[in-house]
Amino acid sequence: MKRRLWLAAALAAPLPKARAGAQVEEPLADSVRSALSGAIAQAAPPKPTFERIEDRLSYLRWLGEMSERLKRRKREAQTRIEFLEAVWYESRRAGLETSLVLGLIQVESGFRKYAISSVGARGYMQVMPFWSRVIGDGQVSRLFHMQTNLRFGCVILRHYLDREKGDLFMALGRYNGSRGKAEYPNLVFGARRQWLMPGER
Repeated sequence: MKRRLWLAAALAAPLPKARAGAQVEEPLADSVRSALSGAIAQAAPPKPTFERIEDRLSYLRWLGEMSERLKRRKREAQTRIEFLEAVWYESRRAGLETSLVLGLIQVESGFRKYAISSVGARGYMQVMPFWSRVIGDGQVSRLFHMQTNLRFGCVILRHYLDREKGDLFMALGRYNGSRGKAEYPNLVFGARRQWLMPGER
């Protein structure tokens, strides 16, 4: 009975809104456009391999811990594992902290694959459609593909971080279209803490 009441309440609760702001399409130098296009065009992630057994065990501990934390939002175990493997790979590939990317996804879409914001941003990382034209193949619908969305989002955030000379606060503002305002970066930093492993800060 309790389970039925909980389920009814959960289904009746409104879904969190996608938080993407009015990110601005900015002109890109040809070299930057080419670099970004190359970064999103490479193949899907391989299964991770590790030279040291300690690194492999650390990764498996992380995967298990994050899967437990994500269980409320993604009930199916295989879906959770595939999602986390992709986030881990794409964040590291872009030189980003994985817990930060998970925090950004939490704030942007509430881990909803098909989230669409009021300004049309799509998917987990709320990628604006213009990016599919500027650095992709122009197929906006592909922004709902998990791997594509995560790759675009991580590559774009890395691009903004480079433009802001490593200033994560400003890069997050630029990603959200609210550069210089504290609300969005603070939300992401707060959400990031939920995805740190014990002992991390």
